[in-house]
Amino acid sequence: MKSQTFEPARRRDFLLVLDGGDEVPKALTEFAGQNAIAGASLHGIGAFARATIAYWNPQTREYEEIGVDEQVEVLSISGSLATAGQEIKLHAHVTLGKRDGSTIGGHLVRATVYPTLEAFIQDAGDRLVREKDPATGLMLLQGSSS
Repeated sequence: MKSQTFEPARRRDFLLVLDGGDEVPKALTEFAGQNAIAGASLHGIGAFARATIAYWNPQTREYEEIGVDEQVEVLSISGSLATAGQEIKLHAHVTLGKRDGSTIGGHLVRATVYPTLEAFIQDAGDRLVREKDPATGLMLLQGSSS
């Protein structure tokens, strides 16, 4: 187990409202860069015109992409923004609601917003770091004391 403590006085909260046509990972990482966010959690709701999600297969140690080529409700998006080297990276999972009431979910690879996505971002006020885990090949969060 790893942990990291954050100073409440350094925290900031943002509401980011994405518009139709916005590409989600790009918009969120650009916003983080523009606002000097090096570590944050996020959650939100909205809708996508299309998306690609993925399932991580532990046998192959690779993500298997799943195309969602229809209008869907974003019932939930949650994740984190963290640094990997000098880059800020988004790690998010989504649950998507289809027209027939069924759901599909997984790791968010890419998505196009339509008509909106409401994302609440909680800047931790500190750097979160992702490093490659040799056992899985995944970029995992590393706890640290700052």
